[in-house]
Amino acid sequence: MSAPPDDCLARNEWICGAYLSTRRQILLDAVVQHLELTFLSVLIGLVIALPLAVLARRWGWAAGPVLAVTTILYTIPSLAMFSLLLPLYGLSATLVVAGLVLYSLTLLVRNILAGLRAVPEETRQAARGLGYGPVRLLLTVELPLALPAAMAGLRIATVSAVSLLTVGAIVGFGGLGNLIYAGMNTYFKAQVLTASVLCVLIAVAADLLLLGVQRLITPWTRAARS
Repeated sequence: MSAPPDDCLARNEWICGAYLSTRRQILLDAVVQHLELTFLSVLIGLVIALPLAVLARRWGWAAGPVLAVTTILYTIPSLAMFSLLLPLYGLSATLVVAGLVLYSLTLLVRNILAGLRAVPEETRQAARGLGYGPVRLLLTVELPLALPAAMAGLRIATVSAVSLLTVGAIVGFGGLGNLIYAGMNTYFKAQVLTASVLCVLIAVAADLLLLGVQRLITPWTRAARS
């Protein structure tokens, strides 16, 4: 009987330092793509969600349709979503970004709208009494007070995007999902585990970073808890 190979890659072990050292550039490229596509998706989603939430707050009749449409979009399975968008964007990174943007709208619109609705009416009336117009009222009073709820939605949307992006591997733009998908097809244990762990670390790091930003820009919430 032959002795087992000394190389953990040859033994196909789950934890393998040789995989990290020999595939460093591959892992780095996958992490960079994962971060880029996640950031772009959430940013575009935020740019779309903010005016939708503001309009839904200003015109009460619009809140129901906006929330209904965004909720329906969130219920579509990811594979079906990408398939529906395929005729528009083809096999491209844009396809993945578009899908993630649509998924993020539910979380972002709902939380921003909840934050705007939570602003006390007496606060709005006091600002109007000081001569604040609609735009100034929104930018300097309503949106700052809505930040805690909005940031909570942003954190959830970001973590969800990090996870859902791995499904983009079916079109070749899944970041770390590309490595997970390829590793599962070939039963490459070290690749599957390493890419999965990195994906979890990105999600945790993104959540902690946004939590830190939230605490930094909403100091009054810390004072209220104290």
